[in-house]
Amino acid sequence: MKQANKNHIFIDTNILIGACANKETDQKCLNYLFSLQGKKLYISALSIAQFVSVFQKKLNNEAIKKEVRYLQSKFNILSFTENDINDSLHFKYSDIEDSIQYIVSQKFNCAYIITNNKKDYANFLPIVALLPTQVRIISKD
Repeated sequence: MKQANKNHIFIDTNILIGACANKETDQKCLNYLFSLQGKKLYISALSIAQFVSVFQKKLNNEAIKKEVRYLQSKFNILSFTENDINDSLHFKYSDIEDSIQYIVSQKFNCAYIITNNKKDYANFLPIVALLPTQVRIISKD
């Protein structure tokens, strides 16, 4: 397995949803991550689909499109393949969606995953799962 790149940070869907729903800890977390120089922030295409699915019940299409364009401007969006899905099915200690997110994050050697469900990623190595309140351990350099 390749060594994790400390400059590559993967953001879980629940952080995006929380920030858009005005959850203060998620908003502060993203603002801090956006302030980091030389770091690459990643989300998956799966996160975009989940985000849209959640907010279709709450926002009109134009508002959702605006949010998706914002996400596109702030994050590198990683695609996933059938092979990624198949690889995720081999994990026994997590739900399939978390496994897919992990597999996708590792294609770009992400060192961190920022999530509100840290325990869901506890067994995935070498990635370090951090809660939004813990992101300040990621240095600005």
